[in-house]
Amino acid sequence: MATHTPGRRIGMALIAPTLALGATVGLASAPASAAVWSSCDQWGNTTLNGYTLYNNIWGSGAGSQCIWANSGTNWGVNANHPNTGGIKSYPNAKKVINKSITSLGSLSSSYNVSVPSSGAYNTSYDIWDTGYQYEIMLWMNKTGAVGPLGTSQGNLILGGHTWTVYKGNNGSNDVFSFVRTSNSSSGTVNVLPILKWIKDTKGWFGNVTIGDLQFGFEITSSSGGLDFTVNSESVSSS
Repeated sequence: MATHTPGRRIGMALIAPTLALGATVGLASAPASAAVWSSCDQWGNTTLNGYTLYNNIWGSGAGSQCIWANSGTNWGVNANHPNTGGIKSYPNAKKVINKSITSLGSLSSSYNVSVPSSGAYNTSYDIWDTGYQYEIMLWMNKTGAVGPLGTSQGNLILGGHTWTVYKGNNGSNDVFSFVRTSNSSSGTVNVLPILKWIKDTKGWFGNVTIGDLQFGFEITSSSGGLDFTVNSESVSSS
């Protein structure tokens, strides 16, 4: 989950720096080739061509993680988090939408990632309303002992993918998780029909204004140091 500078992960995304939770942030390996920007800071962040990048090591018991970027849509991390439970980080790139659902004519995103075959993590979109009352997560792939918050609402074909839908609350906000039924490392997701389904078909929220749309890796463990790379990403709305 994600949000503000340097981010505030609630439920399964960002947190405020004041909630550092004692994360131990050491030094990880920076990318071999020089990037436009890199950081090993817990809350390292920058803005590149309209996207805000966050290292965002927010969870308890975290290890080390370094983020690098050639652009806002081509970036990655080397993360070395211990093989323990609990989410350690959500490095991500954020695009601000700031439109109500009914005023959106379209909202979609394309993604292409390279992820490790070991560890425990998911590759996900984290979408927030401007009041941070509602969080919509789209899990494009997952590996290891990870799972969404809440209870299953059944399967659904929507936005170009087949999902298992989960509904829950983390004590701060409602969380609606759409977990792809098979892993995908590249593709396009049509986000607007998903938002309209939540609003119009289920009535789980009203005509909220969509604020942050984040895309990144929710990492629970990556012992020994693993690489997560966004080869390309694009977010388009009208």
